[in-house]
Amino acid sequence: MTAKVTLSFSDETIADARRFAKREGLSLSAWMDQAAREKALREVFAAHAAAVSRAGLDLESSALADAQEVGMVDDLLFGGRPRAA
Repeated sequence: MTAKVTLSFSDETIADARRFAKREGLSLSAWMDQAAREKALREVFAAHAAAVSRAGLDLESSALADAQEVGMVDDLLFGGRPRAA
């Protein structure tokens, strides 16, 4: 479902938006919808990252440790040979 709304932008902003939309082969409306959605998602992800940081969690280190452990298990099980897909 889409909603039709009236928005006001500076001349510079709308000129840039039109140029970017044309470059990406999108209508101005589609480009603006995508830009607004991306901005909203960045806000959500930034808030999540800040919450994780405040909680003292180090997810990157945990993920790297998990990847290293998987590699060690693969080496033990497959002796450095690639796994069958």
